[in-house]
Amino acid sequence: MIQNTNLSTELEEWRAKLEAWAKEYGLDFYETIFEVLDWNQINMVAAYSGFPNRYPHWRFGMEYEQLAKSYSYGLSKIYEMVINNDPCYAYLLHSNNLVDQKMVMAHVFAHCDFFKNNIFFGPTPRNMMDQMANHKTRVQRYIDNIGYDKVESFIDTCLSIENLIDYQRPFFKQPAVEPKQDDDDRSVQEERGVHKLKVEKDYLETYINPKAFIDLQKQRIEEDRKKEERFPLHPERDVMGFLLEHAPLSRWEYDVLHIVRNEAYYFAPQAQTKIMNEGWASYWHSKIMTEKALLDSELIDFADHHSGTMAMSAQSLNPYKIGIELIRNIEDRWNKGQFGKEYDECDDMVVRKNWDKQLGLGRQKIFEVRKIYNDIMFLDEFLTPEFCREYKLFAFTFNPLSNRYEISDRDFAVVKQRLLAALTNFGQPIIAIVDANHDNRGELKLRHEHEGVDLDIQYARETLQNIFKIWKRPVLIETKFNNGKKIFQYDGNEHKILESKEGI
Repeated sequence: MIQNTNLSTELEEWRAKLEAWAKEYGLDFYETIFEVLDWNQINMVAAYSGFPNRYPHWRFGMEYEQLAKSYSYGLSKIYEMVINNDPCYAYLLHSNNLVDQKMVMAHVFAHCDFFKNNIFFGPTPRNMMDQMANHKTRVQRYIDNIGYDKVESFIDTCLSIENLIDYQRPFFKQPAVEPKQDDDDRSVQEERGVHKLKVEKDYLETYINPKAFIDLQKQRIEEDRKKEERFPLHPERDVMGFLLEHAPLSRWEYDVLHIVRNEAYYFAPQAQTKIMNEGWASYWHSKIMTEKALLDSELIDFADHHSGTMAMSAQSLNPYKIGIELIRNIEDRWNKGQFGKEYDECDDMVVRKNWDKQLGLGRQKIFEVRKIYNDIMFLDEFLTPEFCREYKLFAFTFNPLSNRYEISDRDFAVVKQRLLAALTNFGQPIIAIVDANHDNRGELKLRHEHEGVDLDIQYARETLQNIFKIWKRPVLIETKFNNGKKIFQYDGNEHKILESKEGI
């Protein structure tokens, strides 16, 4: 058993109790190491996303300054951080009182359970603490040999496209590469693809199937073959991975891009499951505290801090609140049997409200949900009109006349569609590489999969510039724009806007 490093005797006693209670409820987690840090230390660790050893970069300094000022001005305070690792590492703020520390430790154990058991965290490395330290060593070596400014500039470029990855890639095998055909095989295939008109007499062959007719068919077959040989064969959303494999990079540039991409894939599941993960942890810290760990003298402080965490406004979606309430809703519905064909087809609102078959399947169901869902699946499957009405999940729009957000739509379908749209690809544009040899010039063509929101042209141009720095040849992106199709191009010197051809 791994010993926790600097917990006081009292905190260690409570840690052991909370761990035992969490396991009694069925939570399953890696060994968890707690460390108590002061506000400066915890801000420093938070600036590095919870990893004390990361490569040097100005972004982390900027994060630290923002966190430190926010804490100094009383605008925010970090109560806890927990790292997806085996063992898990968690940090407690030294100035928190005992009830907060207990609540945070219960919260952490639930996070660790989620990290270990949710399938979207399955492909993530469980030794990321060591990997991050290794990344730091490698980047520092490049800085020493090549120079800080040059390495930092390239890291800036890589970080600017760290969201251009395929979030589903870890779960799918790549399509097998078809073997290349030689010229003889190709000519046979072309002859087989040519359709000739039936001829009764041989001397009529050249009249019924003239050479121009045959050549036209062969030309079409060749054009179709070239389309099939487009590189890549299928649109590739993992832009970073494609550049890593095919861009003309030096050895150190390849390694730095590889580091940034690996870290992007490591952090991706945390963004994919933010609502569920925080809801799961909040559900269990609330249950463990109220049923096991809360002393009478701590009730008011716990209620105050817990309610503060759950507060939600019209301007933003609080993942803690939505997550915990939807998990509780699922547990209640499955306990009462409020699911299935019979319940869904019942249109009597009074009967639906009082529906209770006393199945007691709630606890089993929420553990199942914790295992196999991400946020989009979670809301798509379990969000109901009744839930939206109860928690006032409406579509809001800012009214400049009243200078506040106002309800623009109460329709469940609209509310759900907006929530799912905001979560799809985290609200970011979906970009894929469709041609890496455009017009036989080695240009890199990308396509924006338009989902009703136009590209931000300034961001698109800056992204094209940064991809050019890696690809070192012209880069284009096709998108719908102003009710038409446009191609934005950067050739290393200037930006151009081209008319799009159909069929790209």
